[in-house]
Amino acid sequence: MPPRDALHDAIVVDFPLRGSGWTAVTTPAERIPSHGTDLLGQRFAYDFVQVDHRPGFHAHPAPTWRMLLSGAPTREFYGWGQPIHAPCDAEVIRVVDGVRERGWVHPARESARAMHTAATFRPENVTQMAAVLGNHVVLRAADHRGGPVFVGLGHLQRHSAQVRSGQQVRAGEFLGRVGHSGNSTMPHLHLQLMDSADLRVARGLPCAFASYDVVERPDEGRTIITPVTDGIPKRFERLIGRGPAGVGRA
Repeated sequence: MPPRDALHDAIVVDFPLRGSGWTAVTTPAERIPSHGTDLLGQRFAYDFVQVDHRPGFHAHPAPTWRMLLSGAPTREFYGWGQPIHAPCDAEVIRVVDGVRERGWVHPARESARAMHTAATFRPENVTQMAAVLGNHVVLRAADHRGGPVFVGLGHLQRHSAQVRSGQQVRAGEFLGRVGHSGNSTMPHLHLQLMDSADLRVARGLPCAFASYDVVERPDEGRTIITPVTDGIPKRFERLIGRGPAGVGRA
């Protein structure tokens, strides 16, 4: 577990997803750097996947054995195509929307591809950015403690972005859809806060979410829903995303 003081001054933004079944497969609540590297401003980054009500981790209706054996179409995953909302008032700095998605997800192949991309990536090679980030949006939020705050949202569905560079957005506004582009092992949303829009030099900033619910099912037939305020989701917690708790929280 990361030291408590590493996240004590987290910048609070709204949860960018709606509905139930979201879970953080990568989170700074588990370790820092959350993705095992500080490159590209990822020190405190999150990866959110949507799963169903079954115990364990099921991001697709198929049984686990079938997923491991043959995989499944990308569009059948629960999270694929789900709307992404602006987590704060901000200016749109960059939009990349034309990166192709892979139409089939095979866990072993996707994991091997991700490891190869990570091993061969060079931050000075700008042409490799799309291979890592896929389709993505970068926002500039309000300054925090005198310094700039940028929000990066990655791996969007191709041609789903509904914003353009220079546009002003409000918290909760529709940005695009969850996809499977770039260095992605399955459809998910990558979110991070950072101090620069230039990912080659950006440093990650700690991030918390203004409000969401945690769902627990301690036994059959019983569900406990706990509201969380200014929280940092733990790994594999089942989350319900809600609308903005406030405007311009960053």
